[in-house]
Amino acid sequence: MGIPYSYSLRNLWTRRLTTVLTASGMGLVVFVFAATLMLAEGLQQTLVQTGSSDNVVVIRKASNSEVQSGVERDQAALIESQPEVAIGADGNELLAKELVVLINLKKRGSNNPANVVIRGIAAASLDLRPAVHLKVGRLPRPGSAEVIAGESIARRFQGCGLGETLRFGMRDWRVVGIFDAGSTGFSSEIWGDCDQMMQAFRRQVYSSVLFRMKDPGRFDPFKARIESDPRLTVEAKRETRYYLDQSEAMANFLRILGMVLTVVFSIGAVIGATITMYAAVANRVGEIGTLRALGFQRVSILGAFLLEALLLGLCGGVLGVVAASFLQFITISTMNWASFSELAFSFTLTFGIFWKSLVFSLVMGFIGGMLPAVRAARLSIVSALRES
Repeated sequence: MGIPYSYSLRNLWTRRLTTVLTASGMGLVVFVFAATLMLAEGLQQTLVQTGSSDNVVVIRKASNSEVQSGVERDQAALIESQPEVAIGADGNELLAKELVVLINLKKRGSNNPANVVIRGIAAASLDLRPAVHLKVGRLPRPGSAEVIAGESIARRFQGCGLGETLRFGMRDWRVVGIFDAGSTGFSSEIWGDCDQMMQAFRRQVYSSVLFRMKDPGRFDPFKARIESDPRLTVEAKRETRYYLDQSEAMANFLRILGMVLTVVFSIGAVIGATITMYAAVANRVGEIGTLRALGFQRVSILGAFLLEALLLGLCGGVLGVVAASFLQFITISTMNWASFSELAFSFTLTFGIFWKSLVFSLVMGFIGGMLPAVRAARLSIVSALRES
């Protein structure tokens, strides 16, 4: 004969204050756990969404990012001649030879300096990135000292707003437009004419070559061919793979840091749950003896107290996840370790993070309730009724 589930629920309701305090402690731990996973997920999604699986990025071999890469002009021309390059509706190739450099700008309000990506673009650059569209202003004229800024950069850095002027590369650059790149990493960049950028920074080589494939399924043969070509010293990656590689180091660091903090906090939460359940057992010795006298088995007593602990954990998990969900309205910025540039992104809650957080809260409840539940189950009828 098993004890009804309502028994465990009723006991939690009877001890409302203790239940709320214990669940709140667990909820704080789950909040930290979920927030860390959301931070890493937001970083990865921002960078992965930056790329397209149909696009290919060609950079110098052994380069970790475009900032460290250099593609010679003759090599870029050879890549441009490959039959895998798609042709746009206007009859031109969907290929862009781009330059990526870093400059130091001051943030609005704080005057704190940070590295910002400057990208020299070609005519096809916007066509290759459908997520990017001009929000206000206009595109820079070819051959001019004009730039457009990502919405995130325009909002957070001095001189990057519409109509403002930036000084870099020993030239003044006028911001003639602000573009919206959604939740991608391009929102943290400034774009201008590639040829003008190369002159200003005295660069003779491109940072990368980006193009769209006619048939994305032919990527592997293309990659094998150009990487084995003795005339080339480059490697090819799908754009999604390239940006995923950019995020791995930082995302792994955030996850490890979060796990360390979570383990430390969870020890306190488990101890709190254990103390709460031990107190519940001590206050209900007579009740336990009565249940045993009525014919309920030890396993039923064990199950009832474990269920209480699991419900405590579940309540804490729900509180923690709900609180963490509001972090999605916050945008933070950090340094992208691959490019050493400023990157803005948001916390991202996924179904995977949701269920992992709830499972984690149930594990805390189970660990915290196991010993008290075993003690309750081991009480004999005579001793329990005597102590009551």
